[in-house]
Amino acid sequence: MLSRVADSLYWMSRYLERAEHTARLINVQLDLMLEHGSDPDDRMWARTLHSLGIESAEPDREHTVAHLLIRETSSRSSIVACIMAARENARQVREQISSEMWGQLNRLFHEVKRAGPGEVADARDFLAAIKEGAHLFQGVTDSTMTHGEGWQFIQVGRFLERAVLVSALVGVHFREFQGSLQAPAAEYLEWIGLLRSCTAFAAYCKAYTADLQPLRIAEFLVLHPHFPHSIRFSADALETALKQIGGDVSERRSSRVERIAGRLRATLGFGQIDEIMSGGLHAYLDNVRRQCAQVHSALYQTYITYPIEAALGA
Repeated sequence: MLSRVADSLYWMSRYLERAEHTARLINVQLDLMLEHGSDPDDRMWARTLHSLGIESAEPDREHTVAHLLIRETSSRSSIVACIMAARENARQVREQISSEMWGQLNRLFHEVKRAGPGEVADARDFLAAIKEGAHLFQGVTDSTMTHGEGWQFIQVGRFLERAVLVSALVGVHFREFQGSLQAPAAEYLEWIGLLRSCTAFAAYCKAYTADLQPLRIAEFLVLHPHFPHSIRFSADALETALKQIGGDVSERRSSRVERIAGRLRATLGFGQIDEIMSGGLHAYLDNVRRQCAQVHSALYQTYITYPIEAALGA
């Protein structure tokens, strides 16, 4: 596969994952504002921005923040910017994706282009359309695209981005509410919000009942092997996709990126929540994000920006 094709498929997938994640976060924060009544906690929006790596001069103005995250095209995490970037990457490789994939992504693109500068209260339908559109695209992709190298690069982009986003979100939340391993009543809604931000509330309740304990929440979101939005699940899927890609190139070229992905998977696969918490959850999640960055760099060096000599020698 051409490196430019792999690059476009990889970033198309990462941008769509980021857009869906951002839409989910905004929707949860709007719900929490209603639960808090007339005195919403401005720190909620500050946490959301921080988890997305955005610095804002006005984190306490929810309308400003929501506008930034939805429609500000200069922000790399805004929904509109992500959908536009995903569509542009898909346009460059239209011959490599199915017509159904292009049609679904094009519909999503026109949905964001039609979105006006309405008030935050009018954003619910827009956010729902983004989430549903991203899920439809993933389903269409899995159903209509050959599961070869191109599809594997899409999986790499999706799960690498998911691991980074969830680890940042969990880290920011626990940094603020780390004082107790029991959730006090005042923080109960915030822990529900964290689980819902990862589409995990119902799944968590099935695993642990509705007894919200921060230690169990951390274990579920970080180490659960079967929940699709846990960090460990993402690391497992990432390694699997990279091994499939590596099977089509020389072992020498693919070994480094597979080794780094395997180390990330082992970090999570052999992790124990008690040991992680005693050693510091923030340090652990920082290490996870560093390893994700190393996977990205190794992926680029192996498949995207490799020297011509490496290709000729493969």
